[in-house]
Amino acid sequence: MTLDWKLVVDARDALALADFWAAALGYEVEDNSALIARLLAAGQLPQAAVAEHNGTRVFRGFAAIRHPQDPYDEETGIGRGRRILFQDVPEPKSTKNRLHIDVHAGPDARDATVARLESLGATRVEEEDKGPGGRWWVMRDPEGNEFCVA
Repeated sequence: MTLDWKLVVDARDALALADFWAAALGYEVEDNSALIARLLAAGQLPQAAVAEHNGTRVFRGFAAIRHPQDPYDEETGIGRGRRILFQDVPEPKSTKNRLHIDVHAGPDARDATVARLESLGATRVEEEDKGPGGRWWVMRDPEGNEFCVA
């Protein structure tokens, strides 16, 4: 039996980090505005739990991205496949990530991918030789979370 899952990333600004990773991976930011409208109208969600981002109602402090080819619930906007949820937390990042994302660009597209990610707000940390796997760039997203580009 397989299980459904999502990767959850703690953030200082979940909405901005979701925008970065959606652009970086070619994913879509989930649109939960219909669900939010329904919950507000039913009195099941306080207005304080809602914000506006890029002209859309969003859950304050939460944003998710999903693979554009994966199924999603049209009534809620919630993905049912490859999905990353970003959530605001009060404490700052303090150590190296124990879990990170590897972006596989391929040997001919690695440098162009690194440059594109830098244009989105990522920074290069160091280049590493991964042996038969080739050379990888260790990078940081706009909030300092490490990831690799191969």
